[in-house]
Amino acid sequence: MESLTLPPVFSFAILTHKIDIVEMYFCCNHLYVFLLLQINVESNIVTILLQRQRMQTDKLFKQIDFIKEIDKIKYIQRKTKLFNSDRSENDAEHSWHLAMMTLVLAEHSDVPIDILKVLKMVLIHDIVEIDAGDIFLYDTTNSHTNTDVERIAANRIFGMLPKEQAEEFISVWEEFETGHTNEAKFAKSMDRLEPLLQNASNNGGTWAEFGVDYDRVYEQKKVIKDGSTSIWNYAENLINESVEKGILRKLPVR
Repeated sequence: MESLTLPPVFSFAILTHKIDIVEMYFCCNHLYVFLLLQINVESNIVTILLQRQRMQTDKLFKQIDFIKEIDKIKYIQRKTKLFNSDRSENDAEHSWHLAMMTLVLAEHSDVPIDILKVLKMVLIHDIVEIDAGDIFLYDTTNSHTNTDVERIAANRIFGMLPKEQAEEFISVWEEFETGHTNEAKFAKSMDRLEPLLQNASNNGGTWAEFGVDYDRVYEQKKVIKDGSTSIWNYAENLINESVEKGILRKLPVR
């Protein structure tokens, strides 16, 4: 049998007949096993903690990469100009303005809405334009709803995020595009109201610049009433006032 080397305190106890040598052997053996088990448990805990730390670090890196990527939205120029200005608005300014409009005007929704969900929609709905570009609402050659190209963009850009976050952002973007929920309807009403206000402040703005007439404006703006009757009443009056002021052309009825 392999000899057992005991700590001095145990050796002293044996010499003074305070503990039996056999009892001492089993005591040390059990202590050794206990220490091995304790070390193994602690090692597993450390491994788990390190794995979690690496996962959190990887998650953070993905989120930071996404944040850097969406800075490009600031370079996407829209056709509409800022209020009382000749400078084009960019997508970041547009998204921020819609978010503020949502906070201010949410009480005018015809039905209760999840304001946080609407804020998510208006803040992310144009991020796909980093890849897909901005299509003018009254463009006669390209569809404003370019879902195939935009879906590819959504998968790439939102796919930079951790899986759960990516899935959530894509789902929110799809909900906005589909436009069926109360939140999507209100978000779209904000999206259509802002350029209407801008053009009215700029003597017709893009209506005058691109020869957009009353019927086309009315057709595109009437979606506002799906989100808010009171806001639509205001918008409809503003459209009619623009005709009366001569900044929006109304074709004669044939």
